[in-house]
Amino acid sequence: MEMNASTFERYATMLGDLTVQFGTKLLVAVIVLMVGLWIIKRILKLFDLAMLKKKVEITLHQFMLSIISILLKAILVIIFASMVGVETTSLIAVLGAAGLAIGLALQGSLSNFAGGILILFFKPFKSGDVIDAQGYVGVVQEIQIFNTILLTLDNQRVIIPNGLLSNGCVKNVFVETTRRVDLTFGISYGDDIKKAKTVLQNVLDANEHILKSPQADIFVSAHADSSINILVRPWVNSENYWPVYFGVMEEVKLAFDREDITIPFPQRDVHMIQPK
Repeated sequence: MEMNASTFERYATMLGDLTVQFGTKLLVAVIVLMVGLWIIKRILKLFDLAMLKKKVEITLHQFMLSIISILLKAILVIIFASMVGVETTSLIAVLGAAGLAIGLALQGSLSNFAGGILILFFKPFKSGDVIDAQGYVGVVQEIQIFNTILLTLDNQRVIIPNGLLSNGCVKNVFVETTRRVDLTFGISYGDDIKKAKTVLQNVLDANEHILKSPQADIFVSAHADSSINILVRPWVNSENYWPVYFGVMEEVKLAFDREDITIPFPQRDVHMIQPK
């Protein structure tokens, strides 16, 4: 009986010592955790203010804050686990293996993810821009982390993966304030070239949206099969591109009709051979 009491007392003492030791570690770890969370909150606030000052795109802004928060909290959890006696080497190895497996499974998504970061960071285009990419022309409605949403000129919504946009050719149509309109008009070989060029210049002068500087170019561009092609290159403010394009096309036809300038079109002669 005395032996059992002695053994119980020894185990009780050991349990008490372990409780004190672990309790002390746990208390210190909890304090470190609380202080760490407060520091992370302050760091995120500083990053938030810095990105607001730099006018970072809102999508990238929120994404960067989320990534920084996850990384800092992951580091804090590892520190907490180490302080309470958990073997962190094995924990890090497991997390690394899981990350690798997820990365291999989501290769395509990660490519789009990386493309989204590049687009949001380097800003080859932004919301509201008109772009020509992957065979589509439209207004950029939203740049998401994985995809970019376009609204085409005929009011269709197109979702393009960011990986394709970051690795492919993207034409930002109206990023500059001015743009050149290239138009080609054909006249017959029997028409007066100088007269045709004068008529074209008068049409351009009458259009209020065409800029006086730089001056429009008007010159013969080709001796085609059935026409002399005259290239017309006026400059306009970007928002007036399509009104000028369609307006000049119509006005030139009307002006050529008034001045008896022929716009030729391909013709085919068919000879009927009568059987003998």
